[in-house]
Amino acid sequence: MMLSKMLEKNGYQVVTADRGEKSLFLALEKDIDAFLIDLNMPGLGGIEICERIRSIARYRITPIICITAMEEDGNLSEVFAAGATDFINKPVNPIVLEARLKAHLQKVKYYSEMEQTRRYLNRYVSAKTQRMVEAYSLTGLLPSPERHKVCVMFTDVRGFTALSQRVDLEMLFERLSRNLGMQVDSVHAHGGYIDKFGGDGLMAIFDYDNAVERSCRCALNIMEVTRRNQKLGDKSAFELGIGLHVGEVLIGNIGSDDHLDYSVIGETVNLASRLCNYAEPMHIDVSREVVREVESKDLEFDEPKFVRMKGIEEPVAIYHLLGCGRDTERYQSNEKPTAGHVS
Repeated sequence: MMLSKMLEKNGYQVVTADRGEKSLFLALEKDIDAFLIDLNMPGLGGIEICERIRSIARYRITPIICITAMEEDGNLSEVFAAGATDFINKPVNPIVLEARLKAHLQKVKYYSEMEQTRRYLNRYVSAKTQRMVEAYSLTGLLPSPERHKVCVMFTDVRGFTALSQRVDLEMLFERLSRNLGMQVDSVHAHGGYIDKFGGDGLMAIFDYDNAVERSCRCALNIMEVTRRNQKLGDKSAFELGIGLHVGEVLIGNIGSDDHLDYSVIGETVNLASRLCNYAEPMHIDVSREVVREVESKDLEFDEPKFVRMKGIEEPVAIYHLLGCGRDTERYQSNEKPTAGHVS
C-alpha cells in the first residue's frame, strides 16, 4: 500500500492485486505499462506469474520488476529465466524503485520508437538493404559486393511525359503513387523486393528459389490488375510496359562515404531495362534466358522477335509473356521471326 501511494504521488496510475490469480486477470483486462511483483504474494507464485505475463504477446518487452527478500536471492536465476526485467530487495527504497522504474519505462519507449521507425522504413527501404545496414551498424564494416543470379524486372508508364502536360501535377502525382503502390504490393506478394523507383516506374529484384517464375507471375498480376482497374475507370491504371531478364549481377554499396546506395548492377540490369523500353503498351517482354528457366512451367510465350540493341553484337531474342495456365491461347505466327532495332 505504501508503494502504491508513493507511485501515485509521482504521477503513476496504479492498480493492485492481492493474489497472483487476480494480477493475471488485471493483466488481461487492462494495458499495463510495468509490473511490480512480490515473489511471496498469496496464490500463484511470483515466478509463475512472471512466466505467464511474458507469454502474453503485448507484454513481450514490458518491464517486470520482482520484489524479493534477502533470503530469496538464491532464486534470482529462476526469476530472470521466467522473464523478469529487474529485481529489488525488501525493504524497498522508494528512490531506487522510482529510478529503476523510470529507466525501464524509458527503454521501452525508445524501443517502441525504434520499432515505429523500422515500420516506416519498410515503406522506403528494402528488407535486404535494412539487413545490410543492421549488419554494418554492428560490425562497422560494409559488406563486399557479391555476385548473385537474380531476375530483374523493370516497369514503366507509357506516355507519362504527355500525361504530365495534360494533367494537374498534384493529381498526376497521386495517381502515379497509387499505381506504383499496386506494383509494390504485387512484387512483395511474389517474394521480390524493390531496388529503386525511377520516376514513373520501378526496378524489382527476385532471387533464390523459383525467382524467374515468381517474377513472371508478378508481371502478369500487375497487368491483370491494371486491365481490371482500367475497365472500372480507374485513372491511375496507366498503360505499362514491363521487361524481364535473368542473369548474374553484382550486389553491393555504390557511392561516397556520405551517401551510399545498396543496389544491383551489371549487364543483366541493362538488358532488363532495354526490354522494358522496347515493350509495347501493356506488353511484357522477356529474354530467351527467362523462357528457358520456366520451360517446364505453365507460362505461355509467343514466338521470338530478334532485335538489334546498341552495344550488343548479336540480335536479342525478345518474347512476349502472354499468360499462364494450360488453357492460355498461345500466339502462333506463320511468319519468320522479325528483326528490329532499339538503341
